[in-house]
Amino acid sequence: MIPVGDRVRSHTFPYANVLLMALNISIFIYYVFLLTDLEISSLFIGWGVVPVELIGWSKEPIVWNAQEILTPVTSMFLHGGWLHLASNMVFLWVFGDNVEDALGHLRYVVFYLLGGISAVVLHVVLNQHSFTPTIGASGAVAAVLGGYLLLYPRAKISVLVLPLWFFGVLSVPSVVVIGIWFLLQLFSGVASIGVSADVSSGIAYWAHVGGFVAGAVLIILSRPRRRSTIFR
Repeated sequence: MIPVGDRVRSHTFPYANVLLMALNISIFIYYVFLLTDLEISSLFIGWGVVPVELIGWSKEPIVWNAQEILTPVTSMFLHGGWLHLASNMVFLWVFGDNVEDALGHLRYVVFYLLGGISAVVLHVVLNQHSFTPTIGASGAVAAVLGGYLLLYPRAKISVLVLPLWFFGVLSVPSVVVIGIWFLLQLFSGVASIGVSADVSSGIAYWAHVGGFVAGAVLIILSRPRRRSTIFR
């Protein structure tokens, strides 16, 4: 199911969400069109999360490159291809504005970054010996989904189901759309246990799970006062 919209009206313009999307897209366009393949690979290794290096830094920070501590944040703004970028931006566009409306602009940015960092932590803990760079906003986006589910469990999401595309866009409760997405990540993560991240599908399922749970917890702790208007 591909979400294409929802029926929740925000009361404020999502400045922070638009800025985060613009940063992701601008950075991607920059290195895709201006850097060579070798330079892009170096960019991913240097500014993506390499679990074995981050674990090494945490044990001996003086020995390792100081920029390693920045990679949990910088990795969120790097993507491996157009599809990787587009999928994350679509989810962020559909769900991020309403979470920002509930939290406020600044708190939403903090929420987004903390969600992404939490996703990285779980991924690194479960893949401590991996040399494969992890990049993408998926962990932070997963946090947005976790937050949205708690804030608007009864909201209707407009989705496009590819096998049923001839029926057009369907309206499905958010608890179903996001719930199915989370279960797929969880089951895939469990199935990947014991499989080296270097030879797996390349999808950091546990980062998605970690981000989702972190987003839900952060919403509970933040106790947002404002709510958007839900149209059933």
